[in-house]
Amino acid sequence: MIPVPVGELAGLLGVRIAGEVAAAVPVTGLVVDSRQVVPGSLFVALPGEHVDGHDYVAAAFDRGAVAALTARSVPDTGPCLVVDDPLVAAGRVARDQIERGVRGGLAVAAITGSAGKTSTKDLLAQLLEAAGPTVAPAGNLNNEIGVPLTVCRIDRQTRYLVAEMGARGIGHIAYLCTIAPPQVAAVLNVGTAHVGEFGGREQIAVAKGEIVEALPPAGTAVLNADDPLVWAMRSRTRAGIVATSVVGAPSVDDAVWAGEIVADPLGRCTFTLTERWSGQTSAPRRVRLGLSGRHHVANAVAAVATARALGVPLDTVVAALPTALPRSRWRMELSERADGVLIVNDAYNANPESMRAALDTVAGVLAERTSSGAVGWAVLGDMLELGGSAAADHRALGAYAAQRGLDRVVAVGAFADEVVAGAQSTGSGVSAEVAVDREDAVRRVRDGLAPGDVVLVKASRGLALETVATALAAAAPVDPDSGPSDEQGEGSA
Repeated sequence: MIPVPVGELAGLLGVRIAGEVAAAVPVTGLVVDSRQVVPGSLFVALPGEHVDGHDYVAAAFDRGAVAALTARSVPDTGPCLVVDDPLVAAGRVARDQIERGVRGGLAVAAITGSAGKTSTKDLLAQLLEAAGPTVAPAGNLNNEIGVPLTVCRIDRQTRYLVAEMGARGIGHIAYLCTIAPPQVAAVLNVGTAHVGEFGGREQIAVAKGEIVEALPPAGTAVLNADDPLVWAMRSRTRAGIVATSVVGAPSVDDAVWAGEIVADPLGRCTFTLTERWSGQTSAPRRVRLGLSGRHHVANAVAAVATARALGVPLDTVVAALPTALPRSRWRMELSERADGVLIVNDAYNANPESMRAALDTVAGVLAERTSSGAVGWAVLGDMLELGGSAAADHRALGAYAAQRGLDRVVAVGAFADEVVAGAQSTGSGVSAEVAVDREDAVRRVRDGLAPGDVVLVKASRGLALETVATALAAAAPVDPDSGPSDEQGEGSA
């Protein structure tokens, strides 16, 4: 964090300091968890579902906090900046950090999309790091808590900030853009994640498009030309447009696209990268990704286009791409056991689009192993927040798994029966069964595994199926009491 005196923050927020303090003491970090407080921190006391941050203000000061953002004074602790809403106040502190950073040369990029935004964020961060000091979210810190926490990690040397922006409704991304106004914004896709909360893909598109509406005229909107709902967003921004594609060259002046995509036996793709700026087309570059899954090609192209819009040289980007890997857990993580069994842990989150992408990847990997008699397994859990289409979507998921050549499907969760019914409806001969819980899923798979088999584990965050993948990779029992460990739970669309 760019240091700011406590008294200056009080003035920014229009509050008086409750308690004695030297106004000149600098704040050097923002935290919402008292266990993460270090000397110099500003502790934000947030109410939670089970706990109230105000109960931990004293602990925060004991650990070295220099002030706390609170909704009420907490006696016998330390200087409290009492505000109507500590979370909103934290956003104002973050916005002040952005303004200080921009004056020093900081550039801000923002990413949204129904699927792939965290992986794309990880890729973009590594491309930008090749050009200068970069701050990006850890995990999926993409909401009104996560964005301020990410912003407040910048310092005076930071050249690039990457903000991941999710939404659970109209207006959420617009609000996040008031905290971290982007100069370049990328929209990856409009899918069905959280469609039950939004009421339809068109409403999701309205929410996602708020990110390009926030761009200044001198900014750049990086839009997926392969997604009609995303490409239509070009009418909603004053900024310049850069098109991305994995199916061919977009017919616009500024574009980045991929072609001639080929996957290796682990699903890692090599492709031809081409760009056009102001109508001038570059020589194609052959690029190899270190990530498994064809869907990551689109993510990589979006990351490249965003980095190039920020002025990073093409040679720098192309050199950095092959070594760029996911930094966020449980996203197409590959673990190969000593007996050759390959576990694909993609259990961080799920929606219909990402489920199909994962199954496609595993089908490709399996195709490379069929000569050895390898069996393809899919441990599939519920896709949450799909609304009225949930039953049909889970039935379609089971059918898709069977159609893509998976041999064994083990379903977990409230819609497990629908997944199994869908798989069996194809008449493909797939073996599909319901597991009563994660421990049962581990048992059913572990008892049937043979050397060289491939196992996909995927579900929405709330099912915590990463524990199943971990147990299978280690051939160990799953802890039935473990649950989701990500601090933001299911995350935002």
